[in-house]
Amino acid sequence: MMLNVWWVWIVVGFALGVLEVIVPGFIFLGFAIGAVITGALIGFGILAGGPAALLLVFAVLSVASWFMLRRAVGVREGQVKIWHKDIND
Repeated sequence: MMLNVWWVWIVVGFALGVLEVIVPGFIFLGFAIGAVITGALIGFGILAGGPAALLLVFAVLSVASWFMLRRAVGVREGQVKIWHKDIND
């Protein structure tokens, strides 16, 4: 199965990174980082297992990287503008 091949994870990670550039908003960047780290772990021989185990590791790494990205570059206090008056009033 293709999930056990390390370079497939790396290619998918870079493809998700390109998709993040096309559709900005930190939606796909966490998944991209999770896929690249999963591919690196498989490539270095640290991680081995069936497809379910690899997908679980990918999911955990993706969520963890998304939370770290959100903490590092997420919405800052005072960044959101709240409008109290409509321009059409």
